[in-house]
Amino acid sequence: MENKAETVVEFYTLCNKLKQVIRTGWKDWNVKADRLESVAEHIYSTQMLAIAMASQYGYEVDIYKVVIMLAVHELEEIVIGDLTQFQITREEKSKLGHEAIAGVLKDIIDRDKYIDLIMEFDARETAEAKFAYWCDKLDADLQARLYDLDGLVDVSQVKTKAQENKDVKTMLDKGYSWSEMWMTFGQMRYGYDDNFLSVSQYAKKNNIAYDSKKGRE
Repeated sequence: MENKAETVVEFYTLCNKLKQVIRTGWKDWNVKADRLESVAEHIYSTQMLAIAMASQYGYEVDIYKVVIMLAVHELEEIVIGDLTQFQITREEKSKLGHEAIAGVLKDIIDRDKYIDLIMEFDARETAEAKFAYWCDKLDADLQARLYDLDGLVDVSQVKTKAQENKDVKTMLDKGYSWSEMWMTFGQMRYGYDDNFLSVSQYAKKNNIAYDSKKGRE
């Protein structure tokens, strides 16, 4: 019994480290927030987004499976950090991530079940994996929009590898705002279905800042 308790606490403590891993994209773009979003906060937001999307649009997905998938798919970042698509290829990241996950979950009795979920997420073939992937990407788009609405990014003062991407450079040269560029890039690259695309388009065109006491600003 003591060994089980020890494993629970060790796993909890290990996962707790994601509260301190700041999302690399925000650092790269020099977002001037007092406190930048952590990976742990991103995970929570993707789960809430998944619940809202499934509810509002009536997706026929196992939402409980999706929420667990979103909970575990970033655990690799405890070991390898938050690597963006502009730093590493999808194949390279998958290899590093799968090696890291094996270590993070090694003492968890149900580790194979969670590893299978991570592999399913990475393959993006099932309805749940595609839905979870879109939630993961759309969450970043929405967070970028919120940062931009607060005036926290000055693109002219930033030098990042993302700006070397042809699509990113073209949009910024055309005068897109930072979040317009970010969200348009997502719409172009991530294969959103009509529902995810409509949410992205709505957020891109509207002030989505929300005050829980005052309502929408």
